[in-house]
Amino acid sequence: MADKKFVYFFGNEETEGKNSMKDLLGGKGANLAEMANLGIPVPPGFTITTEVCLLYLEKGSYPTEVIDQINDTISKLEKVTGKKFGDNENPLLLSVRSGARVSMPGMMDTVLNLGLNDETVAGLAKKTGNERFAYDSYRRFLTMFGDVVLGIEHERFESVLSDKKKELGVTLDTQLNADALRELVETFKGIIRDSTGDVFPQDPRIQLQMAIDAVFNSWNNQRAITYRRLNNIPGEWGTAVNVQSMVYGNMGETSGTGVAFTRDPATGDKRFFGEYLINAQGEDVVAGIRTPEPIATLEKTMPDAYAKLEEIYNKLETHFKDMQDIEFTIEEGQLYMLQTRAGKRTAAAALKIAVDMVNEGLIDKRTAIMRVSPEQIDRLLHPTIDSDAKYEVVATGLPASPGAAVGKVVFTAEHAEAMAKNNEKVILVRTETSPEDIGGMDAAQGILTVRGGMTSHAAVVARGMGKPCVAGCGSVSIDMNNGTFNVSDITIKEGDFVTIDGTTGNLIIGEVGLVTPGVSGELDVLLTWADEIRDMGVRTNADTPHDAQVARDFGAEGIGLCRTEHMFFGEDRIPAVRDMILAEDSDVRKAALEKLLPMQKEDFIGLFRVMEGLPVTIRLLDPPLHEFLPKHEELADRLRALEAEGGNTRETERIRKLMERVDSMLEINPMLGHRGCRLGITYPEIYDMQVRAIIEAACELKAEGMDIVPEIMIPLISDVSELSSVKKNVVAVAESVMALKEVKLDYLVGTMIELPRAALTADRIAREAEFFSFGTNDLTQTTFGFSRDDAGKFLPFYIEKSLLSNDPFAVLDQEGVGELVKIGIEKGRSTRPGLKIGICGEHGGEPSSVKFGYNIGLNYVSCSPFRVPIARLAAAQAVIEKQDDP
Repeated sequence: MADKKFVYFFGNEETEGKNSMKDLLGGKGANLAEMANLGIPVPPGFTITTEVCLLYLEKGSYPTEVIDQINDTISKLEKVTGKKFGDNENPLLLSVRSGARVSMPGMMDTVLNLGLNDETVAGLAKKTGNERFAYDSYRRFLTMFGDVVLGIEHERFESVLSDKKKELGVTLDTQLNADALRELVETFKGIIRDSTGDVFPQDPRIQLQMAIDAVFNSWNNQRAITYRRLNNIPGEWGTAVNVQSMVYGNMGETSGTGVAFTRDPATGDKRFFGEYLINAQGEDVVAGIRTPEPIATLEKTMPDAYAKLEEIYNKLETHFKDMQDIEFTIEEGQLYMLQTRAGKRTAAAALKIAVDMVNEGLIDKRTAIMRVSPEQIDRLLHPTIDSDAKYEVVATGLPASPGAAVGKVVFTAEHAEAMAKNNEKVILVRTETSPEDIGGMDAAQGILTVRGGMTSHAAVVARGMGKPCVAGCGSVSIDMNNGTFNVSDITIKEGDFVTIDGTTGNLIIGEVGLVTPGVSGELDVLLTWADEIRDMGVRTNADTPHDAQVARDFGAEGIGLCRTEHMFFGEDRIPAVRDMILAEDSDVRKAALEKLLPMQKEDFIGLFRVMEGLPVTIRLLDPPLHEFLPKHEELADRLRALEAEGGNTRETERIRKLMERVDSMLEINPMLGHRGCRLGITYPEIYDMQVRAIIEAACELKAEGMDIVPEIMIPLISDVSELSSVKKNVVAVAESVMALKEVKLDYLVGTMIELPRAALTADRIAREAEFFSFGTNDLTQTTFGFSRDDAGKFLPFYIEKSLLSNDPFAVLDQEGVGELVKIGIEKGRSTRPGLKIGICGEHGGEPSSVKFGYNIGLNYVSCSPFRVPIARLAAAQAVIEKQDDP
């Protein structure tokens, strides 16, 4: 490793990195180097690469070359800054920050003001002529070092700080004088000694090494692991460490620090958006400890610095061609840029920014399509408060992340996670969130905080998650001891319902009705662009005309799955269905089915009308028949009640016979039992009735001049002989109906491939099938041997222990189930080259599964109505990704 470079300098003409080196330097390090290359004022520093992180985490130590390169680069940094690390007269102080390839806000650790000790603090005070500033920096350093490096609870330092302010009768940190801060420093060193059994390390070199170790170790802290899991960030990436010379926003009224976005991260509006604090360091802003000022007021307080900041942010957005999240510090009027990165934004903002930047000529349509994730489209379709709802707003905070949420109040992340596991919807209410709350924030429907601004931890993380958030709601007072919060003389207990509106910042007591928006505006524009690029169809799974219409409005190009069993459960139908099931012979069964025929036909007429001109795939009855019968326990309860009342004998006898029939149909494993095509083979009159209803409906509408495209799908085929047998009847019924109606209709007969054997023998099945639709729900079940109904008892454990990376019922298992789909496609088309193939399981609207489907040659995917826009975008992105990486 002698010649390998592990440390890269940035900050002047000798800058060694650039933006394209994110894998090695992390996002922050690569962008710091890029800003330096652009001539933007960046405090000089160096980046220790992600490769070092992985070496350290694997072996617990560094190659000697790493230490040598760090020391050499510190010497270069001393030369550039004119300061010396550890010097008692003009000390060089450092910030030590993480920097993964992609932004993980607040998930890993940071240490500021590193290099201070009992001697350098005096030198800093003398050099700057500002003793208060020096000891303020020292107490901050001790707090961060104690927390991040030594593992001492942050609250221990904060409680002492709070007590000191109370003692002196002040409310703000900035009101503490040098003497008070000096006392705090001594107390903080005592906390470190008492907690660790050792004194605070005075050697800056030891401090630096310990801080670098801590940042690397923070890659594997629980909150970082949780964040990576939630955002699909690989654990093997590691993080870089950025060591940068300190600049000080806490040197008085001509200094400050801030966080800003080149566009509004909540709405996407083209306006400079952010916050800053005078006489503060960066952690004060993002932690939400003090209430910051809006960035617009900086123009009045520091006009020169604001003008320079405006020039730089425009330059950065034009250069990176994306909305930027920037951090800056002003030291005695001099502006420095500490960070730039692609800003986290809400789904609505992502969409608006992407479309606006195309219209502004900054990016092209392909780039815009790749800028919006399918998951963000999903968030756009989440509920908002019903405009017709009546409610009273009891408090208003900052509208930190838009959207509305209803849930039970919880005060801890742990409680939020526990209740969510029981399928209870919760609102996480905190004084302010911290990175440790990440699991609870994910589990909650929304977040409400008492303190913090629009760029606080709660706001940034909530926007990234697409969660509604109301921040800085100062009129809320939390009483953790009693498990309550108070607002406007109202006491809300943990477990009570509240509604929050992250678009307005409103807090509402109780449950308010929510509505889901449709496709319009920028979303419609972006999806139109996506449709120009994608060449895989998107259909919907719909069983009613209403669902079909919703899907068509969302851009569905037909129905890929109509589950006819859902049509059997209506109150006016279930008696006839049960008569059919309980029939002792074929004639009685046919009589019951005759009652169902007109009902089924009306269902299909409704679907066909909505989807005129588009294909409609109708699956014949699939579930086992016992699902339509009452439960044995319900019948037993009814029988006991009748007998106790001395009820009529006829009804008692009827219930006894029904119980006997229910018992006789009981199956140990009904999902692998008498269902699917097996019903059509043993009770052909059921499928005959359904086919007749389909074809009669199609013929009647075609006679009206409508273009109807029915596709009849036979479920659960395991062998071509089953398909051949059932198809023979389907064709016979269809032809007889068309002859009777004197209408010639084009229709297809195909099958659902949902068993491994069907996929493996797809070449033979394709002799009879005119189309395939992969039922990936059942195919996943039968491939893994997981019951869809029971797997939830252990799958979370599998995912937590990394035995599986995802729930295979949510994200298609490409290695196993996906391989069977590929085999089925290849074999099916070897027999019938033009075979039309789609998937209609839940995976049809999951982005990675949609992209996989495109890459293996599916003609279409089919998904629930509200996932149609997601599938449209994912299908377009699949084309672009394949073209970019052939």
